[in-house]
Amino acid sequence: MGSNYFTFFRATGLLVALILGTRFAAAEPQHGIAMYGAPALPPDFVSLPYANPDAPTGGRIVFGEPGGFDSLNPHILKGNPPWGVGAHVFESLMGRNWDEPFTLYGLLAESVETPPDRSWVAFTLRPEARFSDGSPVTVDDVLWSFETLGTIGHPRYHGAWNKIASASITGPRTVKFTFNIEDRELPLILGLRPILKKAQWAGKDFAQSGLEVPIGSSPYPVTAFEPGRYLSLKRNPDYWGKDLPFNRGRNNLDEIRYEFFGDGDVVFEAFRGGETNSFREVNAAKWNSAYDFPAVQSGEIVKSLIPHQRPSGMKGFVFNTRRPVFQDWRVRDALIHAFNFEFIAATLNGTGDPRITSYFSNSILGMRDGPATGKVRALLEPFAAALPPDALDGYALPVSDGKTANRKNLRRAFAQLEAAGWQVDGDGVLRNADGQAFTFEIVLNQGSTETGQIMDIYVDALKRLGIAPTITRVDSAQFNERTRAYNFDMTYFRIDLSLSPGSEQRLYWGGDGATEPGTRNLMGMNVPAADAMIDTLLTSATREDFIAATRALDRVLTTGRYVIPIWFSTDSRIAHSKKLKYPDKIPIYGDWIGFQPDVWWYEE
Repeated sequence: MGSNYFTFFRATGLLVALILGTRFAAAEPQHGIAMYGAPALPPDFVSLPYANPDAPTGGRIVFGEPGGFDSLNPHILKGNPPWGVGAHVFESLMGRNWDEPFTLYGLLAESVETPPDRSWVAFTLRPEARFSDGSPVTVDDVLWSFETLGTIGHPRYHGAWNKIASASITGPRTVKFTFNIEDRELPLILGLRPILKKAQWAGKDFAQSGLEVPIGSSPYPVTAFEPGRYLSLKRNPDYWGKDLPFNRGRNNLDEIRYEFFGDGDVVFEAFRGGETNSFREVNAAKWNSAYDFPAVQSGEIVKSLIPHQRPSGMKGFVFNTRRPVFQDWRVRDALIHAFNFEFIAATLNGTGDPRITSYFSNSILGMRDGPATGKVRALLEPFAAALPPDALDGYALPVSDGKTANRKNLRRAFAQLEAAGWQVDGDGVLRNADGQAFTFEIVLNQGSTETGQIMDIYVDALKRLGIAPTITRVDSAQFNERTRAYNFDMTYFRIDLSLSPGSEQRLYWGGDGATEPGTRNLMGMNVPAADAMIDTLLTSATREDFIAATRALDRVLTTGRYVIPIWFSTDSRIAHSKKLKYPDKIPIYGDWIGFQPDVWWYEE
């Protein structure tokens, strides 16, 4: 949409409202919206259930990050921005309660309206909403943000924008979006779009990466930075929304600061040395053995376990099926059998965490053991011929005896490779019928020590199959560039999944991601069954149907053998200064978005 389009809607807003008056009247302004059912919190709620409304303000939290950054625009494909800018500088029309699967409450918007069929949604801005420079947040800013992000912003925004048939201003502070497709999640997705200041970008190329300080409406504007060294976000004392019930007990810290270091080992040493004051530990063995330094012994640093109820997500090493060598699922199955998880976990992780068994494991949304039954089977049967047989019959990851040899699983790996047309020649090299050797490149971020250690062990095991991969370590900027362009054969892959999967699943596994750059579909999936399951979960009118569709999608993903899974934890491990506190009530998502630093506080 161009400016003329929006000018037309401004001029005809009253006419549009009259034409659609009947449907518009069927909806009423609400303080919140849930994916299914009604919001758990009433209109007069005091604070989010996991926030402490009496928390003191002050102090700061300092994180350590590996790598660096060269951009401050987190909303485009180009550049390597720091995570903290996208997480803390901008606000959306609605805010998420992380103690419900998927429910939003008014933030920049004071109300949301949508009819029972959710064919459109309208948001009414709060009159007091302001950007950090004091200028008001307007419906023009909303429309411009949606159009800009949906057309020249990061590809993750394009899918929702393409489902909007029209966008119009229907009041001084109200904007309405009408959809061209059935998708019950769309009103919530639009409620979470970041709102940018239109005037800041007048006459500039938004899609060009740069270090111009962005203007958002949150309590934490960028106050100081040096590329590759640090980023400082300081609380705005004039923040417009500090008295909203949604914000009570949130945004308590005076400063959120990120210090950047060469790699993960240096980040940990900086924490030990007191340069940072909070550190998330992902390795169970290190949690049990490496936290005996003086600050822990004296009690200045405390160790906190934060439980959660969210899905495991997927973490491991992804096959790029755009490459011919990985297009046969039997080859991928062979390489999963060659990955001696039990030995690697015992060596590097102290066997402290369980293995990820599917993308939605550890939750009600995960595939069940054994053959598919009931609604799940009915959803998958039309695609049975195109899926691996165990998608319907039942699948489980291979388990080794924990010994280095891994003989049983390597025998299975050899059998699968032979079935796919690969044979070991007289020199011990695995080759196909054309005589081509089986080799591939593993691209890793040089700042990630643990993934490098895992791959070193794995490569030694692959040599016994006659496979000789190469490991290429690159800096964070190159790693991001190569993964965005799918320029790798295998790489480290992590994706966190929520209790409310929706439109983002297209960005993760949809067929368009096989060719469109910048998606999370690193494996290059183009599987009609996956697209069909995503369609079903987006249009499910009941939670029962939604769960069945997600479990079916989980089967398609898991039995497709696109990733070699490693481990996950049912608790987050955070070591932090004793002066950093968090509420007793933990949200169902645990230590995730919206928890640290959002509801933490500093107390002398």
